[in-house]
Amino acid sequence: MNAATPTFQPLPRAASPLPLFVQQYQGSSELICAELIKGLQAPEALLSPKFLYDRLGSKLFEAITELPEYYLTRTENWIFRTYLQDIAKHIGSGCTLIDLGAGNCEKAAHLFECLRPKQYVAIDISVEYLRTTLARLHHQWPTIPMLGFGADFSSKLELASTVFSSKRVFFYPGSSIGNFSVEQAGLMLQQLAAQAGKDGWLLIGMDLLKSRAALQAAYDDPLQVTAAFNRNILLNVNRLLGADFVLSHFKHLAVFNRQFSRVEMYLQALQETRVRWGALGGGARCFRQGECIHTENSYKYSFKGAEELLNNNGFCVSRYWFDPHKLFCVFLAKAREN
Repeated sequence: MNAATPTFQPLPRAASPLPLFVQQYQGSSELICAELIKGLQAPEALLSPKFLYDRLGSKLFEAITELPEYYLTRTENWIFRTYLQDIAKHIGSGCTLIDLGAGNCEKAAHLFECLRPKQYVAIDISVEYLRTTLARLHHQWPTIPMLGFGADFSSKLELASTVFSSKRVFFYPGSSIGNFSVEQAGLMLQQLAAQAGKDGWLLIGMDLLKSRAALQAAYDDPLQVTAAFNRNILLNVNRLLGADFVLSHFKHLAVFNRQFSRVEMYLQALQETRVRWGALGGGARCFRQGECIHTENSYKYSFKGAEELLNNNGFCVSRYWFDPHKLFCVFLAKAREN
């Protein structure tokens, strides 16, 4: 693996039209309310981590990535800065860059100069936030055709017909795949491989196993930014369900489960508290003191485990890049032909 620099001559291009936007995900739908209520009424209450990322949650996560304890973003950024030209050499220019969980779109934007995508597709569940960030990005890169896609790709991804079909590169940074169980991650990868096409790629960042202390600090920082991010999910539930969660009645809890090789995030009741909601006819649940709501898992892989996950689910690892301490790995994987 080297950082040889290919030389690209800039092509004169006219400014592209303003980004198109396809909104598939409807955050106020009955289906979403039913999913939330089912989780709250489960014997061990749980909320999907996708509900962490409303507009405020997305901004809080941006703040988390700036924390010294949160090594993931900093380490992945180092890998991309160091090996960007090598990555570009293997992918080539003129791809359809599909950004999964785009957030503020900054990570993908760092690839633009080298990859020179013929289309950029930003996919995120936080629809309002995505509209804002994509408009700003188009102002910075007016010659790249852009498409915003408000979608929940964690369950099923159906790309719009306006997404170019040739040379698709799915970009999935931040080790977000760790939010899914190994089985769920495998199913999602198979889905991506099927839509990538015979000339498609996956460029993915994956967090690797490390000490319990490092993981604990990354998910329970002294400034309690992660705690605010986690508790904000209750504000989102209040908005979506017409619920009356009181944030001060719950505290953030993060633990490393070695058996399942994952960090688990919870909201733990500090006192007995009754929560009511008005959506879909209304309902309520009483939480005992010490009872938890499970909000997120973040699976950590050995290098071999990460490679096997990709190779066994529709892709073939072509290249990979580590940081010096092997905390994190970026994989480039080719979609297998069916």
